[in-house]
Amino acid sequence: MSNPAQRATKLFVQTFGTKADDLYQAPGRVNIIGEHTDYNEGLVLPAAINFHTVIAVKHREDNLFRAVTDAFPGQIKQWTFGEEGSVSSNDDWANYLKGVTAAMHMSGLQAKGLDLAIVGNVPLGAGLSSSAALEIAFGTAISYASQLHLSPSAIALLAQRGESQYMCLDCGIMDQMISALAEEDHALLIDCLELESEAILLPENLSMVVIDPNINRKAFMMQFEERKKDCAIITQLLGLDSLRDLSLSYLEQQRDTLSSEQFRRARHVITENTRTSNAARALQQNDIARFSQLMTQSHVSLRDDFEVIAPEVDILVSMISQHIGERGGVRMSDGCVLALIEHELTDDVINLVEQEYTQKTGLEPRILLCSASAGAGRISK
Repeated sequence: MSNPAQRATKLFVQTFGTKADDLYQAPGRVNIIGEHTDYNEGLVLPAAINFHTVIAVKHREDNLFRAVTDAFPGQIKQWTFGEEGSVSSNDDWANYLKGVTAAMHMSGLQAKGLDLAIVGNVPLGAGLSSSAALEIAFGTAISYASQLHLSPSAIALLAQRGESQYMCLDCGIMDQMISALAEEDHALLIDCLELESEAILLPENLSMVVIDPNINRKAFMMQFEERKKDCAIITQLLGLDSLRDLSLSYLEQQRDTLSSEQFRRARHVITENTRTSNAARALQQNDIARFSQLMTQSHVSLRDDFEVIAPEVDILVSMISQHIGERGGVRMSDGCVLALIEHELTDDVINLVEQEYTQKTGLEPRILLCSASAGAGRISK
């Protein structure tokens, strides 16, 4: 199969009958540790992956945008900059594009229109943030084409603003920041309150295996939204701006204010922030045994305190964990399973998943061997 850049170029010619001027790309991501902390203004440690959204574009002299994607063939979406209209349907892929231009317009920016053809190999609905890759690739294309000279951080913030204000989706900043700012071979320790980040070099002796367990993604996302509401209620009950402001000692003092369930939800967020910081340091020091322990603690906290682990996912994580011991870390990450393991274990883990997961659950997994990728940018022809 041709790569995304070749496919985008071909789709553009097929759709618009002319050659594109430029190509832009942005990667998907996997979150190594820091689950349900981004929207609580905490710490996260994602890495961009070598699966990308690529956009072929041609400049226009008016303010019209026309977009096509091979993910939904035959649909050409079009709108005028600053006249995006209301969100017609939550599952319309063009909303992510319109959100970016709407956020730019609301920020006082001006941009010329583009014709664009979009392709990608970031798996859809697998928890690898194909939507943020789409937003960031598009924002990067506009910044270059209209000579806005936006920084990667500014593009990330505009993309998030588009989701929150145009699409009315309450999302954290993690996905957009890692897609825009990632460095090759590194994870990014992101402070979602201060919007600061630190590149963390990943040990070169580790392989990154991402497994889509093929669970009910709709049910998972409904549960995700419920936990966001839980956290908002807890924040309000405790009179805080966010759960980032909460310490374990203060939480203990407020135990009578919260239900036992609310206490456990808050405890997860607090302890996950600490684990995330500690995991970044463990990776920097190549302390894989410590990193392994922190990944296990994160998974257990998600299962027992936050209660977001599907039984099939728990089975998958347990299988891998028993096999690798302290020679790597494994946990649930946004509905998929991430195993960061010594290279020598890679084939064994893949064979284990292929042979035993379906047998135990009846589900067919999808296995991706990934590497930490650089962030968004223009593709040289």
